[in-house]
Amino acid sequence: HVPLVESWGGLLQAGGFLRLSCAASGSMFSINVMGWYCQAPEKQRELVATIVSGGSTNYADFVKGRFTIFRDNAKNTVYLQMDSLKPEDTAVYCCHADVTLYGTGIRLRNFWGQGSQVTVSS
Repeated sequence: HVPLVESWGGLLQAGGFLRLSCAASGSMFSINVMGWYCQAPEKQRELVATIVSGGSTNYADFVKGRFTIFRDNAKNTVYLQMDSLKPEDTAVYCCHADVTLYGTGIRLRNFWGQGSQVTVSS
């Protein structure tokens, strides 16, 4: 079990900014990939951004140029910096992790955080 602890979301106005964090608790694993997905009401869950252990990033088209994902390896924590927020960014944002257990080499691909509500008003 790899618990993922997310920061609180928030309520803010269009054009505002917010930083989300996600911490993977424990030291018995290494992180292969961490990222964020969002799910708006009555819509499919969508990939927002991911970052691999080497630092390479991937972004959904709708957040490119506005959101930035980065990590602090010493803390097993990733951050999503959300700038120039739009009302259509309103969603529940969930952290996801793909990890490998030390010693066994077992890869576990599907750990999720609890989700954080981000609401952007016009």
